Amino acid sequence: MKIDIVSSQRDELGESPVWDWRTQTLYWIDSRRHRVHSLQPSTGVARDWTMPHEIGSIALCESGRLLVALQTDVHFLDLSSGQLTPLVHITHPADRMRLNDGRTDRAGRFCLGSLVLGRHEPHGVLYQLDAAGRVRELDRGICVSNATCFSPDGRWMYFADSLARQIWRYRYDPVTGKAGPREAFIDTSGLGSGPDGATVDEQGRLWVALVLTGQLGCFRPDGQLERTVQLPVPYPTCPCFGGPDLQTLYVTSIRDSGNLLRSDHSDSGALLAISGVDATGVPEVLFADSDGLV
Repeated sequence: MKIDIVSSQRDELGESPVWDWRTQTLYWIDSRRHRVHSLQPSTGVARDWTMPHEIGSIALCESGRLLVALQTDVHFLDLSSGQLTPLVHITHPADRMRLNDGRTDRAGRFCLGSLVLGRHEPHGVLYQLDAAGRVRELDRGICVSNATCFSPDGRWMYFADSLARQIWRYRYDPVTGKAGPREAFIDTSGLGSGPDGATVDEQGRLWVALVLTGQLGCFRPDGQLERTVQLPVPYPTCPCFGGPDLQTLYVTSIRDSGNLLRSDHSDSGALLAISGVDATGVPEVLFADSDGLV
């Protein structure tokens, strides 16, 4: 296994990496600096877009745009012009909240959660939205939403509350988008960290950022820990599979979260590329916005 630091850039709060298999491009965000980044590893071409607010997560779209979840609104980002087009506004149930981690399901809907800023209060909600701007509430009672992802067949949704140190799973119908009740799946308390972002490989294993211990945890489809990978940065936040064969794990990290996590380590906030993990990812599903473009 080999771990490389991809660039000299350091993010304050790196998150939400997604690999566009169509263009062989990695996208990710610096939430605190309000920036969306892109990098095409084969050419070294890098770009940035600045958003008006903190960013929670992003998703690839069928149209070639990006879906961008900001503090209270979800927008389309035109990558050519940088123009934002609003899709939906979310009214949070309490003050000082924002949208956070999200992932597209296997049918092209976007599922994302919210978090409460600066206090341990379970006002967060797990939402599902489609390209028509329809919003469905899937769960609530969450402090910090994270680890949103789906099994390869789309019939399980995984979702975490980082402060509770719990990853839950939900039976999920990819045709209708209906989710069953939450089920206890993985308790990360014994690993010394709450779960942050997560992704799945083609074998259905869950790769989870253990932010407080500087590790990735690889969990089998039954929830049992298979192995951990120690990383050279203090606070890893979210992994995704990328590269031509989807066998490189890209991992974002934190330099200063603006809350509890802060590090002066020279590589904190770095973007990592991990090869040789003996795993292959699942291609990122595109948000289904092609019909009736907004």
